[in-house]
Amino acid sequence: MDNDINKFSSENQEGQQGDKENKPSGLLEKIQQLGQTNVPQLSQDSKIHCLTIVGQIEGHMQLPPHNKTTKYEHLIPQLVAIEQNQNIEGLLVILNTVGGDVEAGLAISEMLASLSKPTVSIVLGGGHSIGVPIAVSCDYS
Repeated sequence: MDNDINKFSSENQEGQQGDKENKPSGLLEKIQQLGQTNVPQLSQDSKIHCLTIVGQIEGHMQLPPHNKTTKYEHLIPQLVAIEQNQNIEGLLVILNTVGGDVEAGLAISEMLASLSKPTVSIVLGGGHSIGVPIAVSCDYS
């Protein structure tokens, strides 16, 4: 009976260690979910939040993994959090995009235009196709 209990206990401990190894860390999980290490409600070091949009804008169609993309489902929650965070006083949007999904790009540009906080966009590299409406939806470009 004692051997059965010890066997169960050691198997249970091994299972718990395996779960810990398979569970991603908090930082890695944020990168996987949002594409950034800091979400707007956690950044305390600056009153201006920088939002980068690089590569193709990925919307309703998933692009191949070797393409550099920015997913709009990552940007929309960040824009909402920026609007709701009282510590953030402005937004700098850094663009380097060849365009992408038009509907997703329009959703991003509408969200940027609706922000009550000052927004500035800067295009580094390319600002093609749907990147143009995103850039000009900010207060200053």
